[in-house]
Amino acid sequence: MHRALLFSLSLLLAPATAAATDTDGKLTDAERAELLELLDSSARDLLALIENASDEQWRWKPAPERWSIGECAEHIVLSERLLYGTALQALETPVDPEWATKTQGKTEFLKRVMPNRNPGGAGGARAPQEIEPVHGLTRDEVLRRFNESRAEIRSFAENLDAPAKQHVVAHPFPAFGSLNAYDWLIYVPLHTVRHSRQIVEVQQTAGYPTR
Repeated sequence: MHRALLFSLSLLLAPATAAATDTDGKLTDAERAELLELLDSSARDLLALIENASDEQWRWKPAPERWSIGECAEHIVLSERLLYGTALQALETPVDPEWATKTQGKTEFLKRVMPNRNPGGAGGARAPQEIEPVHGLTRDEVLRRFNESRAEIRSFAENLDAPAKQHVVAHPFPAFGSLNAYDWLIYVPLHTVRHSRQIVEVQQTAGYPTR
């Protein structure tokens, strides 16, 4: 199962056909279709990894300083709300007249950087305090909150007609710079892919409970 899921995750991130340059800042049909596919496929893969986890598997940690699959899943849920909220925040800001220059290449940058992890989490950035998995959410709580959140985000993305790329918010990590509302939306499933791969790492670690 793990190998099939990793293959599925890699297909998600295959380079998309370049869309024609836009001037109005709205999502192209190809961009919307890609975003919706990423949302759907990343959700399916995450749920396949965690839906049948036992309580012991949910809490098991490869090392004291490493996250359990339950903590990875909780972080995903908390992060999705933060990222989606930032997209909404961006849309409420005035149009940035320099949006095209500030965000040029950022979507491709996110696709290249966000899903990729160093095994064991070495070299990764520390999660901001508000999305650290410290609440001990149960599997059922995570599943409920994830499914509800994803349904809301997907509906929003499907119906978004605003010039999302014209509205910009700076990322708290300087390496990311300014991201537009579309970038913040596609960040959601890319971040989920990243931590789904972390869950696979945990499940493939020696000593992981068999049930």
